[in-house]
Parts: sequence; C-alpha cells; structure tokens
Amino acid sequence: MCCFANSLNLSFRHLVLLISIMSHFIFNGRIYEQSAPVIGCANRGLRYGDGLFETMKMLDGSIIQQQEHFERLWKGMDVLQFEKPGLFTKGHLISAIKKLAQKNQHEKAARIRLNIFRGDGGLYDAVNNIPNYIIETWHLQENSGQWNSNGLVVGIYEDVKKSCDILSNIKHNNYLPYVLAALKAKKEKWNDAIIINQFGRIADSTIANIFLIKDEKIITPALTEGCVAGIMRKSLINHLNQYNFKCYESEVEVDDILKADEVFFTNSIYNIRWVQRIGDAVYRNIFTQKIYASFLPTIC
Repeated sequence: MCCFANSLNLSFRHLVLLISIMSHFIFNGRIYEQSAPVIGCANRGLRYGDGLFETMKMLDGSIIQQQEHFERLWKGMDVLQFEKPGLFTKGHLISAIKKLAQKNQHEKAARIRLNIFRGDGGLYDAVNNIPNYIIETWHLQENSGQWNSNGLVVGIYEDVKKSCDILSNIKHNNYLPYVLAALKAKKEKWNDAIIINQFGRIADSTIANIFLIKDEKIITPALTEGCVAGIMRKSLINHLNQYNFKCYESEVEVDDILKADEVFFTNSIYNIRWVQRIGDAVYRNIFTQKIYASFLPTIC
C-alpha cells in the first residue's frame, strides 16, 4: 500500500511538472495549448500562404532589436495590403510576446515567431484584410549567438530560383524555395544552403544573409538581388561603415563566393556565423573574427 501511494505521488509530481513545462501559443490574443486546433480549412494563410512573419530573439525578457523588427513587419504588411485596426499596435504585440514567454518560461532566452496572416476566404473574396496572428516561443540556448569555432559546411541550391520583386525582401509565408533548399541541405548533411536568384546570382541562405570578404573588402548581396532585408544584415552594414570597415552591397556571382577569402552568415538568432566550407572551397576566419568581436557588444 505504501509503495502504491508513493507511486501515485511520483506520478502526480511528474504530471505537475509536465503541465508546468507544456508549451503554449497565442492566437489573436488568446493563449492556447500547443496542440489546440485554431485554423480552419478556409483560412487564406493555409490555402495561399497569404501572410508574413518575424523571427526575433529575446534575452532576459527583452526583444533584441525590437524597433527594427516591427518596422520591417509593418512595411511588409503594407506590401501585402493588410488593414491594421486601431487596437492592432506594436505595443499590443510586444505585450503579448512577453506574456507568452513568461507563460512558457522562456524569458531568459527565447526564439520568437510572430506570424501574420489573412483570415478565411477564396482568392478573390477574402472575408476582410484584418490581420490574424499567431505567436510562438521556443527555449534558446544562451550561447546561441557565440562564435562558432567549427565553422559551417554549406552547399549551393540551384533547383529553385528566388525572384527579385516586391516580395523578395520581406519574410512572407510563400517559403517553398527555402523549404526545398533546407531539405536538400539535410539530405547532403550541410549546415545551410545558399539560395540563387532568378539571374543565377547569390541571394541569401535558407535562414541567413550572406557576407563575403575578398582582399579585406566586405561584400553582401544588394536588396535588389532578392535577399531578405535582414535586421542583423542592416545593423552590421551600419556598424561596419561607422567603424571604417567599408561594406559594399552589390551583385555577387557564384564564382565570387567560391573564390572569397572568408564567408560568414548573419541572422537575428545566431548573430554572425563563420562559413568554413562551400563545396571544395575552404575559408579562413581572421577578418570575420575581428568583425564579430567589434559588432557583438553593440547588439546584446
């Protein structure tokens, strides 16, 4: 009887622990358990990828580069012709993000995904253009932005080309080129895959913007080349120009990156990550480490 009681007590404690760490998400202001169904088959986000998203990083309860993320989000919503009602504000969304991070016990370090999408309707008859939204958080290792001493092994994905148009610079939900490139990377055991634009030049990678260094000249694909307008990309370019490390935004051919001295990637979660190899090309990291050391204290 005593063993049975102890077993029940242990099971109860496990249940309490499970409930306490169960992940939740927010849909249009309400908190749901992770498995709760909230989207119907008539949803335009599901049917057409009619929406966009932001991936952000939280440290110690604060969203890193919060203003820049919401500026990009608002510009993207204008491109996609959303109507923003009076209560749909940056302050409202930031408050919801922090509330969810607290609920999920992710305040110390978290990756945040804010997804905006249109509601129900067909292609020509949306019920309205008011944004729906889902917020998710995931625990993030506190060392996620530290220097990656092993370097990334990367490949070039050429089966699907990225268009250069008004959608290229925003993080919209039509993500198939990146999805297929990520599947290729997983199959080939790459850490990431480089995306090629419609002209056969370098755009970005599945999760990052690309920088290369040749003869101490820093180059990154211009926004007109179809890359996402990365928050970390913009911050780094400003930093480099401020400290006399001139950064050039231009066209980048595949041959340019294969003949570079150094290559590194940037995004909001990992900051700067050195690329050690692309195919048979192997890269140093001397200048990249200097950039990392000078830049990191400005964003943390």
